[in-house]
Amino acid sequence: MSTDDRLRWDRQHDELPRPTVRDVVLPLPFRPFADLFPRRGTALDLACGRGTAAVWLARRGLTVQAHDVSTVAVAATQALARSCGCADRCAVAVTDLDDGLPPGDPVDVLLCNDFRDPLLYGPMLHRLACGGLLALGVLSEVGAGPGRFRASAGELTRAFAALDVIGSGEADGRAWLLARR
Repeated sequence: MSTDDRLRWDRQHDELPRPTVRDVVLPLPFRPFADLFPRRGTALDLACGRGTAAVWLARRGLTVQAHDVSTVAVAATQALARSCGCADRCAVAVTDLDDGLPPGDPVDVLLCNDFRDPLLYGPMLHRLACGGLLALGVLSEVGAGPGRFRASAGELTRAFAALDVIGSGEADGRAWLLARR
């Protein structure tokens, strides 16, 4: 990612209010499936933003590795984890996903919301432990125009066809997939 892009994300996150315990939730498409998320094990949150989902996973009992390219977002995630009493289960790092997935062992949950890089689909699939849960939400061309950062119709279900789909949707410029390995 270019320095300009990184700075743009820093500015965007800096303009938002710091998240509080009231903001700690799963991304909207996955909320109806909250009970399917395990209460122990490991999780990887890619492009974690301000950490509301990462902290939700940590409060649920998972040991979370959260990554974002924005130093401002990472600081917000760390502060939120401390204020929610789960900083010991939530490791956060500045990571440029253009360089690939961060190294690590297979995880029980892989969450990636509002970030799309088809080059990472294969590594994401291989990073899931047997029985692991993938929760992926991206911008979509369905209900919106085409764009560099938008998934084509059916892209997620095709890319992760090896997984057992629990739920998926495409509408209003968004696509999501919840699936188990």
